[in-house]
Formats: sequence, structure tokens, C-alpha cells
Amino acid sequence: MSEENKMSSFWVLPEACISYIFSFTSPKEACIASTVSMGFKSAAESDFLWEQFLPSDYQDIIARSVSPLVYSSKKELYFHLCDSPILLDGGKLSFRLSKTSGKKCFMLCAKELRILVEAPQHWTWKTLAESRFAEVAELLDVCWLDIHGKMQTRMLSPKTNYGAYLVFKLLENSYGFNSPLKASVKLVQHGIGENNTVCLKQPIRRHGRLRRPVLQFDGWLPKERRDGWMEIELGEYFNDGGDEGDIQMQLFDIEKLHWKHGLIVEGIELRPKEE
Repeated sequence: MSEENKMSSFWVLPEACISYIFSFTSPKEACIASTVSMGFKSAAESDFLWEQFLPSDYQDIIARSVSPLVYSSKKELYFHLCDSPILLDGGKLSFRLSKTSGKKCFMLCAKELRILVEAPQHWTWKTLAESRFAEVAELLDVCWLDIHGKMQTRMLSPKTNYGAYLVFKLLENSYGFNSPLKASVKLVQHGIGENNTVCLKQPIRRHGRLRRPVLQFDGWLPKERRDGWMEIELGEYFNDGGDEGDIQMQLFDIEKLHWKHGLIVEGIELRPKEE
């Protein structure tokens, strides 16, 4: 059969069949297909198709939203969840979808993290207009730094390699963050995971009385996010789908004990590495 005849056969398929075929593509490819013809547009925007791109437990997830979601189609819901993260469980957790893949992304708020030496003279809680959460944590003065959070692996998308990122800001008068810190991501049950080296500021090295930036640093440095915050990768974890338990994400400095001040923590985000 010629290519022309194959296309002619495809055009006469029922809309439901075309939607089913599109469900094996991606959200991006479905959007492109909707521009081909009116027939394709209807099939590429059907609720059946876009429900395939949503997580299988999306109804349970949006039922936990602190604010009701209003949408007229499953496609509209999909892009709302991609572009506007929603707060779950009374504002403890932020949820969104990866626009390219539809996979789940979560951020634990600072209140849900375990911050050792959490005392009024060391840490304080404050409200920031630019934060999605009600409160963020501000470090006043510590030398022993240990921040970690947990999340159940069953909440994540299966067969997905996730990166864990501390979302933070540094005040102008911050200090103590030019030195390397340790970070790790691991399954709590196994207790196995590599310690990675990270730095929240460009590391510096003393040369006599001078302090100069280290030109080469064997570790990870922070990046600016689209939302105006900074982030540093703590590590990664492949969620095969068969693991049942908690994944722990940690940033710590319990050896060199440099005094630190001026860190603001919004939370820790887990998102697909391919995003």
C-alpha cells in the first residue's frame, strides 16, 4: 500500500481510534497533531487522550488540594497542573506535572523537613511573599548543619530517574557557605547512598591573607530557578516502581563546622531529571 493510501486510510478512522493512537505519543506531539486538521484537533484534544497523560492517581491528588480546581477539560487540567503548582495536605506539599512527560513533581515545604538544632537562637520561621508556602526557614547562626526530608517512593512516577533539589536563598549578609557541604539521596530501608559534594556559593580558598574563588570545584554549584529561587542538586534516585519505603534527601555539615548565617530554605523538590 502506498504512503498516500495509508494516510487516506488513517483519515477515515473514527475519532476514538485516532485518540487511542495519539495516547502512545507525548503531550507535545499531541499538541502538534492538533494543528494538522480539524479531525486531528478533535481527537488530540479529547478527554480520553489527556486522561492518559495524567497520572493514574490524579483524582486522589487533586482531592487533597487546599483550593478547589476548576477546569473544563482534561487538557486544561493537565496544563494547569504543569503551569500552576497546587498545594496539598494543608499546604505541606506542593505538586505539579512535568509538561513534557506528565510525570509527578513534588516539593516538601521547610516545615516538613527535619532541621537539626532547630531552636529560636539558631533558626526562625518567616513569611515571604515570593514563596508558595506559608512559612520558610531562616538560618540565624549555626555551625552544625543537618537538613533532611523524606517522601514515600510510591508517591513518585514509576520508571523515572528523579533528582532531589534544595530550594533556597542566601541573604546579602550571609556567610559560611563558600565551603563544601555533603549531600545524599538514599532509600531509608537500605541505608545505602553516595555522599555528594555541593556548595551553595562559589567556593573560595585562602592564599595568605587573600581569599580567592576556586576556579575548579569537584562538586555541584547552585543554579537560579525560573521562580527566582536558587537550587542545588542533592543527588538522584531511580524509582523503578517496585521499591516500597521512604527516600531520604539530606544536606549536612557535621565535620568542619564552619559558622553559617543567612540561609533561607523553602523546601526540597523531587522532579524527573529529564525535565
